[in-house]
Amino acid sequence: MANVWTRERAWEWYNAHPWLRGCNFMGSDCANRIDMWQSLHFEERLAVADEELALVAETGFNTIRIIPEYIVWRDEHDACMENFEKFLTVAAKHGISCMVVFGNDCMPPKGEGWRPLALGEQHYDWGYHGGRKNSQHGSFSTVGYHLLDEPEEAERHYEWVREIVEKYKNDERIVMWDVFNEPGNSNRASRSLPHIKKFFEIIREIDPVQPLTMGIYAFPEGEDLEHFDIERDMASYPKYGEVQQFAMENSDIVSFHCYGSLERNVMIIKQLKKLGRPIVNTEWLARCLENNVEEMFPLFFLEGIGNYCWGFVAGKYQTYEPWNSIWDRYEKDPNLKWDFTKWFHDLYRPSLRPYNPKEIEIIKRFAALADRQFEGK
Repeated sequence: MANVWTRERAWEWYNAHPWLRGCNFMGSDCANRIDMWQSLHFEERLAVADEELALVAETGFNTIRIIPEYIVWRDEHDACMENFEKFLTVAAKHGISCMVVFGNDCMPPKGEGWRPLALGEQHYDWGYHGGRKNSQHGSFSTVGYHLLDEPEEAERHYEWVREIVEKYKNDERIVMWDVFNEPGNSNRASRSLPHIKKFFEIIREIDPVQPLTMGIYAFPEGEDLEHFDIERDMASYPKYGEVQQFAMENSDIVSFHCYGSLERNVMIIKQLKKLGRPIVNTEWLARCLENNVEEMFPLFFLEGIGNYCWGFVAGKYQTYEPWNSIWDRYEKDPNLKWDFTKWFHDLYRPSLRPYNPKEIEIIKRFAALADRQFEGK
């Protein structure tokens, strides 16, 4: 089985690519990931994606982060694989590479309002981030439910990972494998770790040309972050220490999520640099929380950090709305200084006009500068 890439190999790979910048992508006509990948309405969904991916490229982006949907693969295997290939082809037509995510611990618990995922017409609730009243972005006291908790489903998940990576292990349209999203979230702590280890084991055995990563996203707050040392303290970090320590030790490229302020991002980047590997932020942009294009995008450019903001064109998934957990916290403490006059995520309106033209000007300017620097090497 292949080993974690050396730091030298990771930097050689990273420096051979133009500065990675893009978004987490879902077509604006998709209510969720099932809607994006299933055969029902797929050609219409792909036509919308084609138009919006052209805008991705025009904006100055060169990559997107996408999350395939396991249950579509399980229930419509052949169509799912065909649809995935068609999507990659359309993205590549626009010069867009794809970071592919497999697992995801952002899952709501079973309980009141919970609905199992199923193929077919997709219901969505207006006014809710993620299009669901009971979504993974709420405030929960119980543990999020994952199909991986079912032994037979876990085995099928392993087959899913194996088939996709084996097929695309040498495909330049895939830029990176993001093995598992936010491990430990939804109060799951280390519950998914055995499956995460299996995902990594499967992909390492295949030994793709693309690097592996798993994002670090839980850090101390306030002054505690100033005294935190990622190499010394991560293993003992409450709830997330074990899974994030595994991410640090097994990722070829370091990736992280941060929807916090400029200051918080600077402090986290300072910690991540200690790991000596290239860094990519795979989730950012939360205007209500002082995480904005005007400050974040120039920071990532200056630090040479690849980045994927959340969302692109506002649509049925409604990620311009704040997380439900943000509303929950504000309703308990109205003194929180969050700006609800701004969109949370997303860069473009449904008309394909910018939410804020100044943001797009900044993105285009720094993206062009990065490309000129890369071409001048």
